[in-house]
Amino acid sequence: MTKGIRVISNKNMSLSDELVECKRPEIVYIPLVNHCNFECESLVKKGDKVLKGSVIGKRNDKIDLPIHSSVSGKVLGIEEKLYLNGEKVKCVVIENDLREKQINLVGAKPTISSYSKSDFIKLLKECAVVGMGGSDFPAYIKYQGKLKTIIVNAIECEPYVTADSMIIKKYADEILETVDAIMEINNIEQGIIAIREGHSNIRKMLEQYIGTYPKITIVSLKNVYPMGWEKMLIEETLGVTYDKLPIEKGIVVNNVSTIYAIYKALKFKRPISRRIVTVTGESISEPRNILIKIGTSMKDVITEFGGYKETSKVRFIAGGPMMGTCVESDELIVTKNLNCVLVIPDKDEDALPCIRCGQCIDVCPANICPVLIKDKVRDFNSLKYLHPEKCIECGLCSYICPSKIRIRESVREAKKEIRRH
Repeated sequence: MTKGIRVISNKNMSLSDELVECKRPEIVYIPLVNHCNFECESLVKKGDKVLKGSVIGKRNDKIDLPIHSSVSGKVLGIEEKLYLNGEKVKCVVIENDLREKQINLVGAKPTISSYSKSDFIKLLKECAVVGMGGSDFPAYIKYQGKLKTIIVNAIECEPYVTADSMIIKKYADEILETVDAIMEINNIEQGIIAIREGHSNIRKMLEQYIGTYPKITIVSLKNVYPMGWEKMLIEETLGVTYDKLPIEKGIVVNNVSTIYAIYKALKFKRPISRRIVTVTGESISEPRNILIKIGTSMKDVITEFGGYKETSKVRFIAGGPMMGTCVESDELIVTKNLNCVLVIPDKDEDALPCIRCGQCIDVCPANICPVLIKDKVRDFNSLKYLHPEKCIECGLCSYICPSKIRIRESVREAKKEIRRH
């Protein structure tokens, strides 16, 4: 039986307008971060000149993934800036010369399906394609085994967020072309685009072109949260479960933004220099989807597009309201994995004592006991048996809690406690 519940979507406020482009920033801040690695190494120093696409940093572990400049200009140094996890991280600061001089990358094929598998994986590494729904996980790792099925996650179940929907609205043909090319390159038999039930506009956009791609089908899944979770998505789509990773069953899952990044890599051999971010919420004057340079400060973006509605106090969330993170200010830096910035009124709600209703346990898609983990958050011996590490941080426990307890935050702390040991 599918776990999950319907949540208020609030998506219409940002989907009504066309995609707009943010003006080019004078300064960009490129975080020296990738996925779980927060100590990537800078390869440039103050005074160095860089081109758009220049490698300016790299991971310092066994994962092979460069960090690129999104602009051409001069390196001003290293500063700490606000990242989407709410912490400050080291960033390479670059003064944009506004010339968009691009590094000369040769080797793009005349057709995007004409790469060998080894060249495809090499390209994903060189262009640093990552999971753009929030994970920042290196995409090439998902393609290293033998694959039978690719699922494009177009569910976008998180409330408010519409960045992937906007990509389909603008680039449905390119998305289908890319999925078809990935299938041919990797000898994948089956392609599926998973959408939400009732998402008729997305289906209509895809159906304009899908007739020329007979190996790709559109599947509608229940409109419940968190249907976009990879494990739930695969089980509902294919009736398949796995232990740790989908590749165990020959399955790869990418979201729409990641597929579009793969398209840019295959077509032009270019790393990601911009992304679509949903900037929305009841405290934003003009909610919309905006194409923004990586490394731009969200403060500049919000100012350019109408600023805030008059309100005494707001809450900034990097990501959606369920899985996102509250951040201290709008000085947040745009990164590849930032799909949404949500600005809402900051209403102080005092938590009441837990009434032991068990609703957080009932809705948990990971089948753990959030309230018990909360109670034992500093008790490592107990946590070992409660498995907080299985939490996907979907936020349903906090959402459903009648006492307004921030259970997810406690479970996050418990996960840290497990990692510390």
